[in-house]
Amino acid sequence: MQAIILAAGMGKRLKDLTRDNTKCMVKVNNVTLIDRMLHQLEALHLSGIVIVVGYQGQKLIDYIQSLDIRTPISYVSNPVYDKTNNIYSLMLAKEYLLKEDTILLESDLIFEDSVLQALMEDERETLALVDKYESWMDGTCIKINEDDTIEAFIPGKKFVFEDIPEYYKTVNIYKFSRHFSETHYVPFLEAYSSALGNNEYYEQVLRVIAMLDEPEIKAKKLEGQLWYEIDDIQDLDIASSMFSPDDDEKVSLIRARYGGYWRYPKLLDFCYLVNPYYPPRKLMDEIKANFETLLTQYPSGMEVNCLLASKNFGVRKEHILVGNGAAELIRCLMEEISGKAGFIRPTFEEYPNRYDAGQRIVFTPPNDDFSYTADDLMRYFGDREIDTLILINPDNPSGNYLTQKEVLRLAAWCADRKIRLAVDESFVDFAQEENASLISEEIINRFPELIVVKSISKSYGVPGIRLGILVSSDERLIGRLKKKASIWNINSVCEFYMQIEEKYRKDYEESLSRIKESRRKFAASLGGIKALRVIPSQANYIMAEIVNGMTAKELTRRLLIGHNLFIKDLSGKIPDGERQYIRLAVRTEEDNRKLVGALCAILE
Repeated sequence: MQAIILAAGMGKRLKDLTRDNTKCMVKVNNVTLIDRMLHQLEALHLSGIVIVVGYQGQKLIDYIQSLDIRTPISYVSNPVYDKTNNIYSLMLAKEYLLKEDTILLESDLIFEDSVLQALMEDERETLALVDKYESWMDGTCIKINEDDTIEAFIPGKKFVFEDIPEYYKTVNIYKFSRHFSETHYVPFLEAYSSALGNNEYYEQVLRVIAMLDEPEIKAKKLEGQLWYEIDDIQDLDIASSMFSPDDDEKVSLIRARYGGYWRYPKLLDFCYLVNPYYPPRKLMDEIKANFETLLTQYPSGMEVNCLLASKNFGVRKEHILVGNGAAELIRCLMEEISGKAGFIRPTFEEYPNRYDAGQRIVFTPPNDDFSYTADDLMRYFGDREIDTLILINPDNPSGNYLTQKEVLRLAAWCADRKIRLAVDESFVDFAQEENASLISEEIINRFPELIVVKSISKSYGVPGIRLGILVSSDERLIGRLKKKASIWNINSVCEFYMQIEEKYRKDYEESLSRIKESRRKFAASLGGIKALRVIPSQANYIMAEIVNGMTAKELTRRLLIGHNLFIKDLSGKIPDGERQYIRLAVRTEEDNRKLVGALCAILE
């Protein structure tokens, strides 16, 4: 068995990184792609490695010769790399294909050792390594039958988005038997190149072969092994975290991205908080049907979108502000208030982090559950002079909840003392209490100093469109906040979502019922793990204390590295090293079972 690596390309999309280097000399975590790949191939004890070079070819050869690779390496030069595609590079190496069985790889890949092991351990002689299609993937896809026969190769220009559930992506790693190369691949390669020229891709030859009655090549499906293709600097950035040799650094790098986890293969995100049962398919289809218009047209200005929001939430336009997510509104609000501000910790840090540390008065509940009541807050802040009190309800990360009656009593107490009360009720729809929201004309008119913030992302399951609202009957405050925001601070998709949202209210109510039931079952399952102490929650997340001596950092690392599950380590929110807490988002029941199973495997 030998290997052939195609490494002639220029890698233009990597810009400055490939100005003087070939693409495979780009480094991921201080190791070049080619260095990593060659050492992985070396472990297979191959008879030889053939590398097709082109752009910066001599520089690449010199570099490879400096590496400690014992496997014999041969080089084939593609002098017209800038005028041809990889079909010509493989044509130049066809004589090697005819000599023995071959592993064919592209040089811009990074992958775990287990990827090659999966290919080598499969007894079938000729295989195309494939993975279930995910949205971060680009390039040739295939459809396969139940017996792994390749039904069709789908080049990019033939990609049909409606067929995504049926697609697999080629990993660009193949195993060709010598017989397959002799009888199928090389003859078709020569014919295809002769007929259509050298500015094509070698996958096109496989596409033709797949149409034969007996194509001989089968698909080999990966089962969770990690790989990534490096085409641009963003791919490089993601690969650096995915393949970090230091597990703690890997967790830190992934956490620091604050989202975008759909680009990480098969990662289940239990860290960020959304409604997994909403929006319904029909709502998404309606957005898709109008997407071309939404993409190519300006959204309406601030006043029009505030009118839309006022219709949806039943308050006057002058009393509501729409934001690019709640985060924009929090920033504007915290810049507006002044004086001493009261905070409850642990909490959603966006509020205190946006405020002068010298002006914060912090209440930390004196119990292991971080629970508190309206009376607790009134007692604590009663003899402390504050101008504003910030309340997250349900609180994050504890899930502590004050009923609407309690919050209104707190609002009355604040009004008597001329304290402005800002309530973030982004998670209130998940509470067991029905109709608990403070967003109503009657309530905000009764308490002019009351401000209510709500993230639409979390309860409505649409974090990608970035939408939030702020409500108050203080029209001068709302006016000042509107001036702080851009006239087009939300996009056309957000505007259209608000336009159609009202039609799907029944679906939304059903989604809340489902997630409350999922939370109940999830909490019960977690409660069965002796190493965890589960804290009651009325949000779409559950806080738990680890009581077997393992740290939250260690558990987070082991779940991510060993199970591809990402949870919230609360060490940064709760710096007490003696007690270890985590926060787990409530996802679908199937996903929740996966996490419970992984926790049992690690903790018990």
